[in-house]
Amino acid sequence: MSKQINVALIGNPNTGKTSIFNALTGLNQKVGNYPGITVDKKQGICKLSRGLKAHIIDLPGTYSLNASSLDENVVIELLLNKNDKDFPDVAVVVSDVENLKRNLLLFTQIKDLEIPTILVINMSDRMKRKGISLDIVKLEAHLKTKIALVSTRKNDGISELKTLIENYKTISHEPCMNASEIDEDYFNSLKKAFPNQLVYKLWLVITQDVNFGSTQREVIEAETFKTKSHSDLKRLQQKETIKRYQFINTVLKEGQTIDSSKATDLRSRLDRILTHKIWGYIIFFGILLLIFQAIYDWATIPMDFIDAHFAYLAEWVKNAFPPGPFTDLLADGIIAGIGGVVIFIPQIAFLFLFISILEESGYMSRVVFLMDKIMRRFGLSGKSVVPLISGTACAIPAVMATRNIENWKERLITILVTPFTTCSARLPVYLIIIALVIPEGTILGFSYKALTLMSLYILGFAMAVISAYILNKILKIRSRSFFVIEMPSYKLPLLKNVAITVLEKTKTFVFEAGKIILAISIILWVLASFGPGDQFNNAEEIVTAKYTSLSENELEDKIAAHKLEHSYIGIVGKTIEPVIKPLGYDWKIGIGLVTSFAAREVFVGTLATIYSVGSAGDPEEDDTIKNRMARETHSNGAKVFTLASGISLLLFYAFAMQCMSTLAIVKRETNSWKWPMIQLIGMTIIAYVAALMAFQFIN
Repeated sequence: MSKQINVALIGNPNTGKTSIFNALTGLNQKVGNYPGITVDKKQGICKLSRGLKAHIIDLPGTYSLNASSLDENVVIELLLNKNDKDFPDVAVVVSDVENLKRNLLLFTQIKDLEIPTILVINMSDRMKRKGISLDIVKLEAHLKTKIALVSTRKNDGISELKTLIENYKTISHEPCMNASEIDEDYFNSLKKAFPNQLVYKLWLVITQDVNFGSTQREVIEAETFKTKSHSDLKRLQQKETIKRYQFINTVLKEGQTIDSSKATDLRSRLDRILTHKIWGYIIFFGILLLIFQAIYDWATIPMDFIDAHFAYLAEWVKNAFPPGPFTDLLADGIIAGIGGVVIFIPQIAFLFLFISILEESGYMSRVVFLMDKIMRRFGLSGKSVVPLISGTACAIPAVMATRNIENWKERLITILVTPFTTCSARLPVYLIIIALVIPEGTILGFSYKALTLMSLYILGFAMAVISAYILNKILKIRSRSFFVIEMPSYKLPLLKNVAITVLEKTKTFVFEAGKIILAISIILWVLASFGPGDQFNNAEEIVTAKYTSLSENELEDKIAAHKLEHSYIGIVGKTIEPVIKPLGYDWKIGIGLVTSFAAREVFVGTLATIYSVGSAGDPEEDDTIKNRMARETHSNGAKVFTLASGISLLLFYAFAMQCMSTLAIVKRETNSWKWPMIQLIGMTIIAYVAALMAFQFIN
């Protein structure tokens, strides 16, 4: 039986921690949440020699063990709780070769916890270009650790790092400096009062508001030990930080040499352009335009391929399997429903590809800095841009990302407006409706369809910002905060990181959506295939008597449509039709609106299932999802999907909440049902009014 050790991967943001994690674990990773906390828990398995495995936990980025946000607390709570099943046997602190001084502050703090700690100096391939040279032997001696010089770009040093992890027992537990010198009397009395506890651990318990298992704050504040006031503790923390940097400066004076004449000034020149008050915005919107154009152009061939083959598969099942309810369920329910999501994998993968490239290159931090100037005017900070941009993937992790915002008012407003940002779940709805109602044509080389898609993204972001402004005026919460962001160095995106990100995020989207869609498709098929009363049971006789001059195929379609209309799902749709008819929707679209509350992307799968059940189909026709929707008509023969109804539907989905999971996360983050209910009602009203105005105006 193989043995497994716990490895905690720790580091400042933008040190390349994700690259190290990917290099060690490859695809053997999964993402969840820490127990009771909506903070991402990324973990993976790294195979070492002799059957040994390393369970690697990628902890949230933190600058020090003096936590200022909820996700940073996760790091401290794990490192101080030996009873936690994930408590590390060895800590791997990742640093950036260009910012070694700042990164070493965290390293020295972790060493004081007497955990075996390995220092990874990442991006070593940049040393020559930046004129940096390191004396590894001297650094190891002063820091009392082992150092792995790594370049994930060139795959250098990874095998050496694995060897160090495997031999972690040989690494010194001894701290590299004596932090107690900042107030020896205080720390001596602390040690005397609690002789069985680690002094630096006690210090962190006293100064941080986190949970520590068996070490309770009440014990620390017992009568046997008199702690200091809050202001005195803050002053001591500042003295500790100064003391650590004095030690780090001494170490680097001997172990690091920088020839500034070799350092290039490309970064500052690029920053002057990319963060310019005019050109910065023009470049950003230009990049967005190119992304959306590419999403349409590059994904057309694989999408058409998938759509045609799902239509072929459904037809093959009908012909190859014996007629009956199971065959109908498989062809018209399961295959049609899943096909309604699988078709969008190429475009969603391309979206994640471009977002990953922007993040990996360091450009996304410039966008956050750029947008801070706009955000301030609307009651938000630049930090709010991170959740808003993250919302393009999914609103759930975006809402979680607000935990980095220290100010409660800014955090609450960001939580409430983030769902306006166009997420990947809306993308299938947008893409199919745009394909149906937006005509072909170009402006300055950009297609109408790409421009429409970009307009929806901008519209969602604009509505988020406007809503934030209104909430900032309404909510009577006093607040003041400052925005600080680190600008990482520009670098070519690492292909492996981009590939893993695209694969993992696309896989998550497909499987998470797939589970819901599969379940709903089966329920929908049952509700659409059965119904009460004579209108459903005697559909064939009723339709045959009414239409006497139709061909066999046309008659079958009329029978199928009649049965669908009088099925259980038809009754539900007809009940809500008066409410949605002013928006230009029929009862079938109404069913899609209801079911998509579970997940927005279910809308397309729902219509695919309904239209499959409601049509006998024509084997000789290219019977894809898109074509079935394009053929759909009202009872008067007018097309359902027109420019007016299409724009109305696009606006409804741009503004409506339509996501049960997001509401649950908002409830958890705000610890109240008040805010998610306000969010649901408010967004639904905005969506309905916008869709109504659009349909009435265009129609």
